[in-house]
Amino acid sequence: MTHQAKNILITGGAGFIGCNFVRHVLQNDASTKIINLDALTYAGSLDNLSNLPDPSRHFFVRGDICDRRLVDRLLREHQIDTVVHFAAESHVDRSITGPGAFVQTNVVGTYTLLEACRLYWQEEMKWNAAQCRFHHISTDEVYGTLSESDPAFTENAPYAPNSPYSASKAASDHLVRAYFHTYQLPVVTTNCSNNFGPHQHEEKFIPTIIRACKDQTPIPVYGDGRNIRDWLYVDDHCAGILAVLHGGRLGETYNIGGNNEQRNIDIVKLICRLMDRIKPDGAPHEKLISFVTDRPGHDWRYAIDASKLTKELGWNRAERFEEEMRSTINWLLTAAENAEL
Repeated sequence: MTHQAKNILITGGAGFIGCNFVRHVLQNDASTKIINLDALTYAGSLDNLSNLPDPSRHFFVRGDICDRRLVDRLLREHQIDTVVHFAAESHVDRSITGPGAFVQTNVVGTYTLLEACRLYWQEEMKWNAAQCRFHHISTDEVYGTLSESDPAFTENAPYAPNSPYSASKAASDHLVRAYFHTYQLPVVTTNCSNNFGPHQHEEKFIPTIIRACKDQTPIPVYGDGRNIRDWLYVDDHCAGILAVLHGGRLGETYNIGGNNEQRNIDIVKLICRLMDRIKPDGAPHEKLISFVTDRPGHDWRYAIDASKLTKELGWNRAERFEEEMRSTINWLLTAAENAEL
């Protein structure tokens, strides 16, 4: 069932993936109006929304997804027919030291949105499934961890979250599924692998490495650095989300992965090699690598099988990993220089 958003509420649209998706929609859906709801916590910034393409179709609202009165007002004022739900607490280390915020935002916030949409779309507007859509953005971490020999996660993999963050995202996934099966709310869910690219928060893995190289400070690597992640460039992720939003089957989950498994230590060394060329005065940057005590509940390996998305909707990631990493480094270095002016 194809869907074309007219008035779309993007939650968390001032964060990393959200702001990139805002740009992607403005560039690719010429008639769509965006209402961007973000609480502007540590992970969101209005700077991420500067220089938007066609900003006349983008309207920013500062607010909390748990604020039911605000959500109800936005749905009605703007006749929202589509929600793309990015807003989430997402940093594993923060979830270990302060899990309560993750339960509130990721579980209660998702419930608030679902219930508001159900009442507005189904009870008040009497819209059918072709007229509205709730797209929930999740993560591969809900599936738990893999050994080196295990096959990649498919959409049928059992849930086995290992951190308060991934447990809260798993709970939100289950709520979305329940609203489809109980109320026939028109939902789709996408579970993505690790993203990288412009506008990522500085505390995340790749920005941390780049910043350490720039500042000539130790690069912290958990354990022995052999943990494996599947890396996906944020523009490819946004293209996958839009493909599912337009053409995904209702009630279905689609994995969006990079087919690009890398050990953490290999990512560190790649960035160091690229930084050696970009900022040779600090070379060799590998001398900055510092192994630190592993974090609790550190999953060994994530890997996503995105063949369902490719087969059904024709999505594929662009295979230019080193070029994308170099572009990310240059963007982050430029952003850091501008911030220091």
